[in-house]
Amino acid sequence: MESENFIDYVKIFFRSGKGGAGSAHLQRTAQDPKAGPDGGDGGKGGDVILKGNRNLWTLLHLRYTKHIIAEDGGKGSSNQCFGKSGKNAVVEVPLGTVVKHPETGEFIGEVIEDGQELVILKGGRGGLGNVHFKSATHQTPRFAQPGEEGREEWLALELKILADVGLVGFPNAGKSTLISVLSNAKPKIADYPFTTLRPNLGMVAYRDYQSFVVADIPGIIEGASEGKGLGLRFLRHIERNALLLFMIPCNSESIKKEYNILLHELKAYNPELMDKKRMIAITKCDLLTEKELKALSKKVPEKISVLYISSILQQNLQQLKDEIWKQLNN
Repeated sequence: MESENFIDYVKIFFRSGKGGAGSAHLQRTAQDPKAGPDGGDGGKGGDVILKGNRNLWTLLHLRYTKHIIAEDGGKGSSNQCFGKSGKNAVVEVPLGTVVKHPETGEFIGEVIEDGQELVILKGGRGGLGNVHFKSATHQTPRFAQPGEEGREEWLALELKILADVGLVGFPNAGKSTLISVLSNAKPKIADYPFTTLRPNLGMVAYRDYQSFVVADIPGIIEGASEGKGLGLRFLRHIERNALLLFMIPCNSESIKKEYNILLHELKAYNPELMDKKRMIAITKCDLLTEKELKALSKKVPEKISVLYISSILQQNLQQLKDEIWKQLNN
């Protein structure tokens, strides 16, 4: 069974804290039984905050979380003492997390940097104590402001993977096999379509202790931009990749046609994807003789970097890594 550890969408009910009520206290002392108002202000309600954490890769830790509620502010008290501010509800999320309204799809914000804090619901303001309402004509106000209500809302957290390289291709193009060989990722691998139902991330070691991150995106099919197959669910993960590596098997009926279909689906989903760097890896080349491989080289798209690889035999994988590194740092 495939791992359920990759969670890229959660819907949670959030509530910020209510502001504390101001105090309507009237000071009385032995020396002055009518010393007047001395009620302090209420404390501010806690905010709901998302905080970026580069050590998180999925929303798995929030999978069973349905309610996140910040603390209410404390009430003001005598002697003009302020109420305690409510504790913020801070939720750590992986980089690339987007906040939206689940019904309308309205964009609220995104977290893309480690340590970045995004306030998604502000806490209510504390009410003013009666000391603020004292005047020459009203010296003993016996009222104070109530605290402002907090806000509450169902919101969706959606993860768009932040990876250096996104593997793009039809189902069974060899993406999972490649990422398992290049990195320590262990995706499910089998000889049938849609083996990969969730994105896989792999850290690829490069020369001089350097590295880059590769994302194995579940297979695209013709019509994916319209919601067919796995559809729109995973196309969003491609938006954050710096380089797109198109993977096409050597036994494809037409490499150029397959490449153009993939390009069309990406463009239909988001035209800005056409601005990303691209290269092609022709996979499963261990199935071809040297003569067949030479003939195949005349049938690939032009004006784009093309490499011929075999993940099983680890053929040309170092050249592939070199070319990826060159593209990423160009």
